[in-house]
Amino acid sequence: MMEKTWRWFGKKDKITLPMLRQIGVEGIVTALHDVPNGEVWTVEAISELKSYIESHGLRWSVVESLPVSEAIKYAGPERERLIANYQRSLANLGKCGVKTICYNFMPVIDWIRTDLQHPWADGTSSLYYDRIRFAYFDIRILEREGAANDYTAEELRKVDELDKVITEAEKEELIDTIIVKTQGFVNGNIKEGDKNPVAIFKRLLALYKDIDRDALRENMRYFLAAIMPVCDEYDINMCVHPDDPPFQVLGLPRIVTNETDIAWYLQAVDNPHNGLTFCAGSLSAGEHNDTRVLAKKFAKRTHFVHLRSTAAMAGGNFIESSHLEGRGHLIDLIRIFERENPGLPMRVDHGRMMLGDEDKGYNPGYSFHGRMLALAQVEGMMAVIDNEKKNKS
Repeated sequence: MMEKTWRWFGKKDKITLPMLRQIGVEGIVTALHDVPNGEVWTVEAISELKSYIESHGLRWSVVESLPVSEAIKYAGPERERLIANYQRSLANLGKCGVKTICYNFMPVIDWIRTDLQHPWADGTSSLYYDRIRFAYFDIRILEREGAANDYTAEELRKVDELDKVITEAEKEELIDTIIVKTQGFVNGNIKEGDKNPVAIFKRLLALYKDIDRDALRENMRYFLAAIMPVCDEYDINMCVHPDDPPFQVLGLPRIVTNETDIAWYLQAVDNPHNGLTFCAGSLSAGEHNDTRVLAKKFAKRTHFVHLRSTAAMAGGNFIESSHLEGRGHLIDLIRIFERENPGLPMRVDHGRMMLGDEDKGYNPGYSFHGRMLALAQVEGMMAVIDNEKKNKS
């Protein structure tokens, strides 16, 4: 059955390893968060963290993430040095027996939400994406050149209406949510306390001025081709995280958004170690994706699964739903992966903040009680599926 894992943000995380062992977690998903992006992860540092995890009766199952530096993505002059460092970090992880690496190839900005605690009627809250508020940030706050061309006339009208009522405090909160809190809590380009984050963000966007979809694809292919020999030597599985959300934003190319994109990069460097992190939440945020179809097609090249779900709403909005609801279809996914590629590490992710979770998460949106409930639900799903298998045999 799937290995039950949990994303843990290191010794500073309020959610401790003894807590995780008590609730049935088997494997830990973490990283060397104190190492700046682009620097080498040493054997000593990897071994120390691995031993600490194992001392609590758990194992370091997945690295999330070994970040791909921006200069690798836009092919900056330091690309070769950064790829060499990445190769060394991979080799050191392989030597220490940590062999599943989740990463992403999203330019500048990682996951995007406009509200980190959107209320539900039952008093819980969850992550939320409001397309009009995001358009407002893009057009009126960021003032990106040509931004208005990316939105419909109706959306632009709503941005104008929002401009009449939005407060300065709401604008600051929007900035903090989109480009600070969601990006900077671990190894981000912008971190808490940075002065004028909008100016920093604009400089980062400018690095991609001449990088279109084809160029970013080529840079991803180049990176993967360079690291696959190390992966072959140490039997390391690389698994890219889908773009979140899975559509174009801020004029940046996003290249892991749908079935065609996934098929392209798997074929571009056709090596079994080049695989997918199947994030049901990210993929389900795009109405063009059916997670069940994608799981059936790419199960054999999936190395890691994120069990979360989103619900699409009117106007291009979406919200993090409960794990048994929304467009993720998690029960169906578990059946598919258990049939096609059993034993994968999976982690429940996000869900709803509940029962005082705001005091227990290392980062907004990462619940404890919400994820603990989801873990129990997933255990129940897997037990049912296991019984079904036994009855058939």
